[in-house]
Amino acid sequence: MIILSFCFFLLIFTLIGLASVVKSRHDSLDYLLAGRQVKSWLVGLSAVATNNSGYMFTGMIGFTYVTGLSSIWLMIGWLLGDLAGSFFIHKRLRIATESSDQYSFSGVLSHWNGTDYRKLRFICGLISLIFMGAYAAAQLNAGSKALHVLFGWDLSAGAMIGSTIVLMYCFVGGIRASIWTDAAQSVVMIVSMTVLLIFAIQNAGGVEEALLRLQEVSPVYMSWMPSELPVQGWLGPLLFVIGWCFAGFGVVGQPHIMIRFMTLDKPQNIAMARIYYYSWFTLFYAVTIAVGLMARILIPSMESFDSELALPIMSAQLLPPVLVGLMLAGLFGATMSTADSLILSCSASLTRDFFIGKKENFWITKLSTVLISLLVLGIALSGNKSVFQLVLYSWAVLAAAFGPLLIVYCLGQQVSERLAIAMVLTGAATVIVWTQLGWSRFIYEIAPGILSGLLVFLIGQWSGRIDNLQK
Repeated sequence: MIILSFCFFLLIFTLIGLASVVKSRHDSLDYLLAGRQVKSWLVGLSAVATNNSGYMFTGMIGFTYVTGLSSIWLMIGWLLGDLAGSFFIHKRLRIATESSDQYSFSGVLSHWNGTDYRKLRFICGLISLIFMGAYAAAQLNAGSKALHVLFGWDLSAGAMIGSTIVLMYCFVGGIRASIWTDAAQSVVMIVSMTVLLIFAIQNAGGVEEALLRLQEVSPVYMSWMPSELPVQGWLGPLLFVIGWCFAGFGVVGQPHIMIRFMTLDKPQNIAMARIYYYSWFTLFYAVTIAVGLMARILIPSMESFDSELALPIMSAQLLPPVLVGLMLAGLFGATMSTADSLILSCSASLTRDFFIGKKENFWITKLSTVLISLLVLGIALSGNKSVFQLVLYSWAVLAAAFGPLLIVYCLGQQVSERLAIAMVLTGAATVIVWTQLGWSRFIYEIAPGILSGLLVFLIGQWSGRIDNLQK
């Protein structure tokens, strides 16, 4: 019954994606940006599903299971940073997308002020391919973990199933298929998570009993701030929260999410898309944290226990078979909604950012989706890195590489190609070095990454003024 329920919902997702072909105009603009004609409610729900990926169903629940209530600051910081980026950048990005007539995120960055920075576009496209590919592989691995726990299937099974379904509807309908399925998946995601939370609270003896049991986990488990921060005093919590505010702001550097706002029918409809996006996002994030807390009192903590498996294990223990299938479909939907967006964004980069000046070919764009899907599947099958860590690392690199440049553009500043490239490379390199040095325990590496890119801009502007004065 679990498998039947699971397959039923996957079939629904697939059919919704395939149905998008009726709206297809069979050209690259439609395939990669849905002709810039997507309604605000679809943009909002699609962005939610894409953002709330396997990271939420596995990584965030696992993180809450281990750390406790203090994980709520990831939600607060993320939402505040994301909201700041939304008010500052989203509408300007949508306007720049139409004025530049570009189909890829890197293409818009390289043509923002009427420029044609081909070297910048190539570098941005390369960074997108590498880290979005790793990001997509992490999503496929998240689905594989759930199938492995519930059915005992090989860890490769989920990745193969997910990539096959995504490829089917993305090949047929492109970004529109992704957006349509995202909207359906976002509903299944929040319904399944809420159902699991209700069952978990009932099993724990009600809300009051659950709170008492959570207090007994450890003296600090229900503390608002993490108990073991490397920096003592008030500075430790401050750096912790600031780091996650930067993480939320880093949404503006995620091509697979920002492409949703690039597909919006009218720039003035951004406000309505924002309402759908943040209402749904806040509710889902809060329910996810609550489920992670409940998992800690319903599943004993063991030394060898993989906390990222908490959700499928708890689902199997508490839910009837039909609802277990619903929960698994919600998890799988979350991973697919992000993986399909990443794969299509990679396809856009491959065809638009590496073959600049070549004549547009719609079928080459579609075939690149097949190639990217196979590459992502290969990465997923060869790696075993934590979903939580892999997603955060890829997220940080993309945000630090592209975020500073977007900030400068939206401030109305002109940037030379050389300076833009320096900003992109410095931001990405800072994240990599910061992580390798182990300094992420002080503050999430996305903060120094973005700040270093902005610092390069300020130095470049100052140097330019000095040169002009000397002349």
